[in-house]
Amino acid sequence: MHNPLFQNILPEDIPVMLKRLHAYTKSYPKEEYIRHAGDPADFIGIVESGSIHVLQDDYYGNRNITASISEGSLFGEAFVCAGIPHLPVDIVAAEDCNIMFLNGKKLLNTCDNGCEFHHTLIRNLLGIVAQNNMYLNQKIKYTSRKTTREKLMAYLTDQAKMKGSNDFTISFNRQELADYLGVERSAMSAELGKLTKLGILQTQRSHFTLLKPLD
Repeated sequence: MHNPLFQNILPEDIPVMLKRLHAYTKSYPKEEYIRHAGDPADFIGIVESGSIHVLQDDYYGNRNITASISEGSLFGEAFVCAGIPHLPVDIVAAEDCNIMFLNGKKLLNTCDNGCEFHHTLIRNLLGIVAQNNMYLNQKIKYTSRKTTREKLMAYLTDQAKMKGSNDFTISFNRQELADYLGVERSAMSAELGKLTKLGILQTQRSHFTLLKPLD
């Protein structure tokens, strides 16, 4: 099983490990809620296929995508590690997906058998939590920019760097991108139109081509 959580664990140990962690897999169609805010935060999820969004609504019902999680990645681990009893967020299938769930408490507490793979699991989990914290800091970099244009360009230039090309496709549609950056969709669409006229970029739905740097 190829997942950072299981790195350096022998293949023959994985079935035993999954059994002890009460692992099970469930499928979800696009837009179905996987977990609701207020549900117990007692699990760690692994996206086996597809992708999911972690959502948070404010008092007035404005939606914010706090994270987009793709195949092979974990979710819920930060809440388990922090000992938060109930989820503060909604988790929704961004597309058809299969999710493996692990018992969070079983994972954090080493078993009486002294299994070496359990210590490895916890070390791997700490590394994943640290890496996800870096991703969160990256999002803060976008949302802290003052204007919609600055937020857009900060995100798009980072995507180009990550993909190694000025021609790339992002995982968000337009509404999802607006929710992720914390801006109004109409204002974002208007800004994309201006950037296109200025020759800064070209875009078609979720596909972007950066043509020259922003002055």
